[in-house]
Amino acid sequence: MARWFMALLAVLSLAGCGGGGGSSSSGSSASSTPASTPTVTATVNTATVTLDGGPSGLQAGNAAFNTPYVTVTLCAPGSTSNCQTIDHVILDTGSVGLRIIKPVISASLLAALPTQTDSSSNPVGECYQYVNSYVFGSVRTADFSIAGEKVAAMPFQAIGDTGSFTTVPSSCSAGGGTDIATVNAFGANGILGVGTTTTDCGTYCTTDGGASAAIYYDCPSSGCSAIIGRASNAAAPFEQLPNPVAAFPADNNGVILALPSVAQAGVPTLTGTVTFGIGTQADNTLAAANVLPVTTSSSRLGPGVLTVAYTAGGTAEQLTQSFLDSGSSDYFFIDTSLNPCTESDLIALYCPTSPMQLSPVLTATNGATASGAFTLYSPLNVADSSNVAPGLGINPTLVTPPLPFANSFDFGMPFFFGRTVYTAIEGRAAGSVQGPYFAF
Repeated sequence: MARWFMALLAVLSLAGCGGGGGSSSSGSSASSTPASTPTVTATVNTATVTLDGGPSGLQAGNAAFNTPYVTVTLCAPGSTSNCQTIDHVILDTGSVGLRIIKPVISASLLAALPTQTDSSSNPVGECYQYVNSYVFGSVRTADFSIAGEKVAAMPFQAIGDTGSFTTVPSSCSAGGGTDIATVNAFGANGILGVGTTTTDCGTYCTTDGGASAAIYYDCPSSGCSAIIGRASNAAAPFEQLPNPVAAFPADNNGVILALPSVAQAGVPTLTGTVTFGIGTQADNTLAAANVLPVTTSSSRLGPGVLTVAYTAGGTAEQLTQSFLDSGSSDYFFIDTSLNPCTESDLIALYCPTSPMQLSPVLTATNGATASGAFTLYSPLNVADSSNVAPGLGINPTLVTPPLPFANSFDFGMPFFFGRTVYTAIEGRAAGSVQGPYFAF
């Protein structure tokens, strides 16, 4: 079995549905401010993105694959000394909110991070659903920073927290899938969701009863059971987890992910950049040939999706819940006319006998179109030493359990290779164009 393929299996659990590492949110609301792109004093707004074998907490032989990582810093609120720098946090354009595996956080810092409480003075927990997995844990508060960008007293999720949060509520696990509560299961120390909405659940979670995507819980010492409503502010006072970028004082209207091209056989490591803000500083001007507005949080299709025209086996399809997702390892789409891999350890991947040119076309909510053409490669030609490789495709119906992608084309990490891709946040003007949109 190819060493990298073990990691690919883990990444499948984060494949997004309308989002990434997988999005999850069935709806989020946009903050009402700022309504226009601010002019700000220049700040350090660029961080390094690294794709490699993953964090040290992965078990032997379970390297990461096509996973973009950034490094973030958490501090106890108001402290400049009780801080921790955490590497190998997935950069995900398809979900929203910061989530860290609880054991990764040092004991001294964790003890100083307040747990959010609700109107009953009980701790607050959250269940966040990915496509075929979920995470559960406490909602805590920390001062967050990446590059020169900072958010004070920002809520984040401590995945797999103990105490009141030890037992996952049945209403969280009932959706099925895998509970990914460890570094090894997650393939990362955490995930930084920087998608198109300002909070992770928006108006769907502002009343008791919540929604099916991001659900908040009242967690007394007896455990978590009652679903509670939480306000969706993207600025203090926070209740729901905000999109950290939307919560920045400036550079808060989106992100720009730039990565170099990758040869067919792949490479062990790859380095690129993520730039915060679009049109707010000299280094983040909107310079894309294709600007594609996507659905808002009020759409019945969910936020952050567009339509893809794709011909599968001679049948033209209009896939209305498609998306660009840095948190997905590969292209996820259904085409039974393509050769499947027959090797048992490569099940779910396509194995073309030679490289194939596929030509999906993306259509924005305003009717604008752009080519999503790419070359589909066989995983049999990926070097065993590679943690990064282009052009691999996965049939989501062959994943266990199958992914609900019948109406989706997921442009995962390989789409970003050799491109500069913009993700603009809903309700924010970004380079003179109102978000939400993807651009490249």
